[in-house]
Amino acid sequence: MNSHSTETLVEKAINARNNAYCPYSGFAVGAALLCEDGEVFTGVNVENASFPVGLCAERSAVSAAVASGKRRFTAIAIVGGKVGENITKPCSPCGMCRQFLSELCSDDFKVILAVSRDNYKTLTLSELLPCLFDL
Repeated sequence: MNSHSTETLVEKAINARNNAYCPYSGFAVGAALLCEDGEVFTGVNVENASFPVGLCAERSAVSAAVASGKRRFTAIAIVGGKVGENITKPCSPCGMCRQFLSELCSDDFKVILAVSRDNYKTLTLSELLPCLFDL
């Protein structure tokens, strides 16, 4: 994974999670997106009282990367759980985020679902979204 190990990418997602804005669900998510050139963009979930207006961590990270001119991605690490509780299971991207990732990422794009720096599962985007919507 370029100059970044999976563990380093997970650590960046864990650190980003601390900045999540989730006063309604109390469920904080952090994501770290690895670009093909080695640059990493992080994202967090940002909630809003008007629930559909919120933004997931995965889409937040991708949007930051795209806003910086990036279009080629290798992997994303995702960490999520209730605020103030130990994370005990991986947090998988919602359907909207899976479809969002499919717009800019290849079928073999790595999605790292992490509990901690040394406890994670890696899947490909095609494993998470086998029947994507495409025009």
